[in-house]
Amino acid sequence: MKSFEKMDLQPVLLKSITEMGFEKPTPVQEKVIPFLLKIPNDLVALAQTGTGKTAAFGLPIIQHTDLSYVGTQALILSPTRELCLQISGEMKNFAKYIPNLHIVSVYGGSDISRQITALKKGAHIIVATPGRMNDLLNKQRKIDLSHLQFAVLDEADEMLNMGFKEDLDAILDKTPDTKVTLLFSATMPSNVQRISKTYMDNPHEITVGTRNAGIETVDHGCYAVRSHDRYLALKRIVDYHPEIYGIIFCRTRVETKDVAAKLIQDGYNADALHGELSQSQRETVMHKFRIKNLQILVATDVAARGLDVKDITHIINYNLPDEVDLYIHRSGRTGRAGQHGVSIAIVNLREKNKIRMIEARLRKKFEQKQVPTGKEICEKQLLNLVDRMQKIEVDHKEIDKFLPVVAEKLEWLSRDELIKHIVSLEFNRLLDYYKDAKDLNPPEEDRGRRKRFDKEGSRNNDSRRTTERGFTRFRINLGHKDSLTPRDLIGLINRCAHKRYMDIGKIELMKTFSFFEVDQKFAGDVLAGFSGIEHNQKNVTVEMEEAGTGAGAEPRRADTKRPSSESRRDRKQSEYGGSRYNKSSKKKSTFSNDRELYSREGKPAKRQKAKRAKRPTDR
Repeated sequence: MKSFEKMDLQPVLLKSITEMGFEKPTPVQEKVIPFLLKIPNDLVALAQTGTGKTAAFGLPIIQHTDLSYVGTQALILSPTRELCLQISGEMKNFAKYIPNLHIVSVYGGSDISRQITALKKGAHIIVATPGRMNDLLNKQRKIDLSHLQFAVLDEADEMLNMGFKEDLDAILDKTPDTKVTLLFSATMPSNVQRISKTYMDNPHEITVGTRNAGIETVDHGCYAVRSHDRYLALKRIVDYHPEIYGIIFCRTRVETKDVAAKLIQDGYNADALHGELSQSQRETVMHKFRIKNLQILVATDVAARGLDVKDITHIINYNLPDEVDLYIHRSGRTGRAGQHGVSIAIVNLREKNKIRMIEARLRKKFEQKQVPTGKEICEKQLLNLVDRMQKIEVDHKEIDKFLPVVAEKLEWLSRDELIKHIVSLEFNRLLDYYKDAKDLNPPEEDRGRRKRFDKEGSRNNDSRRTTERGFTRFRINLGHKDSLTPRDLIGLINRCAHKRYMDIGKIELMKTFSFFEVDQKFAGDVLAGFSGIEHNQKNVTVEMEEAGTGAGAEPRRADTKRPSSESRRDRKQSEYGGSRYNKSSKKKSTFSNDRELYSREGKPAKRQKAKRAKRPTDR
């Protein structure tokens, strides 16, 4: 490996980076710096975030800058304010011993007049976000790029994902053809390739790691749970890793706020980062996380861009992103600088295809994990407590003066009793919390059924499931679309049937309707009880299927109304567009690839009483 001293860097630059703690170059620095220090040419460098890219392009740019000319010679574009400030700060540190070099950062969300004032004083190097740069260049006309030597697009894929295509085009169109363009990106999707083909001249390509792949030092794990158990699974995962310092990624602002609020309410050291925060609130949250006053940050992808934090141990995907590149970006925030990291995905039973797509890009397999039980979590937390006690540094000089009083207070306790009291002080709440907690892992029956669906795609007519003996099967016009959960449906059945000790069988939730089974002795009570009922301002229709299977028989309804058009559509069309009728026999198939199957307590063989007693659950 070539050292910094052998890269022909100026002594003032070597002095500054040595003071900054640079010891040996990272792979991207080792390849890029010598290339740019020679006669520079256009360059496409593919490397993950956090691999030292700023020094890779920043040191050569500073060395090539002509201090005798006060005009702008280099422009560095980055996707977010935070990354812009970070790059600007590092560049200024590199140039610590070059007093006449002027570096100015311009970005949105800050006073533009102050930025214009700074630009008028002269800026050899401008670090900017695309939106503000386009404004100053083409609307305010406060920047002259006619003598630009370097244009750097840092995190190019992120800038395009954030919708800066038009801004980038408008900026690059105003730059001279003689400039050198440097494009740095973690991935190389088609829109980034378009930029390189349009604005670059036969660029040299440097790839660190595998193109469009993830970091080797990150392990990927997957927890498959039912959708309504997602938050409970998240808490179990966090509790099982007591030393976690991580980011939980959510899809939307609403979900981000909701998850963060629940975690805070449940006593976790967490906060949210999303687009509705003001700039001052955003900076406060990010600062707390950087200095580790926060253990867990719940964030959207957009809000977390530009957040460059070291030592992150875990990335948790509360929901998988739609784009594989986004997952790669998320997971790339851990496992940096040779450290080990973990990326976790919480998925439902239908998301196996997404996992396979990510695995193909990563060239790595996800480890299929089981959601920890309450006992496993308590054991892990206890061992962590013991480990912390072993490693703690005891200040004998300060503590010895208090020991006589403490010893006198505790002399009635034996050694074993003292240990039990210490453990109880720390763990009584945790032990009580997880006492009789349910297993969140889907039963093997559900996982096996989902595997068969994945393999076969659908069921033929002979494979239909029949209703269990002694139970009657009903169809209700409520489903996932109505935010219905198994617990909601059980409560609705209990309220409408007015039968406290009625057995409830299997429940199948689909998109806009569901099936449930009850003890056949109470079938009439259920049918009568649902007559004229509304749920969330929607008229509820319940139909009873005759002869156990519901095949070929006219269903009896809880009212005399004609079924709604929505109900008739559901009978014909599945969520994925497939027919629910076998074309040859005209019989309804009782299986489809868009339903989730549930049973009381996950034990379909032994039916539980549907009484209004509390079931073991996470609180």
